[in-house]
Amino acid sequence: MNYSRLVLAALGGTVASFAFGFLVLWLAPALFEEAHKYPAVFRAKEEMMNVMPFALVATLIAVLVVAILFAMTHHGGSGITAGARVGVLIGILAVCNVLHNYVNLNIGLKLALGQAAAYFLQWTVVGIVVGLIYKPLATS
Repeated sequence: MNYSRLVLAALGGTVASFAFGFLVLWLAPALFEEAHKYPAVFRAKEEMMNVMPFALVATLIAVLVVAILFAMTHHGGSGITAGARVGVLIGILAVCNVLHNYVNLNIGLKLALGQAAAYFLQWTVVGIVVGLIYKPLATS
C-alpha cells in the first residue's frame, strides 16, 4: 500500500467533501432552510462553528477509511471508475444511514431525502477524487 498517496488521497477527498458541502449550501439553500424547521434537532449556525473542528477530524477519518478501502480493492484500470464505484457504495451506505436517522429523528421526509441525495453525490465525488489521487506502489 502506498501510504504517502493514501494520505494525499484522504486530504484531497476531505477538501472535495467540504467543497461539495459548501457548493450544495450555495446552490441549494433550500436544504439548509429545510433544516431550520427543526431547531430542536439541529444546532444554530454559531454553535456549529464552535464544534466544526470535530466535523473536520471526523470527515478526515471517514475519507481516510474510504481511501484505505479503495487501496485494498483497486487492482488496476481506471482510478476514476474504481473511485466512483467505491464512492457510490459509500454513498448508498450514507443514504441508508440518513433513512435510519429519518426513523429516529423528528425530521421531515423532504429534509431526509435532500440529505440522502446530497450525501450520495458527495461520497461519489469523494470516491472519484480518491481514485484520481491514489496510486499503488510500483511492483518490481
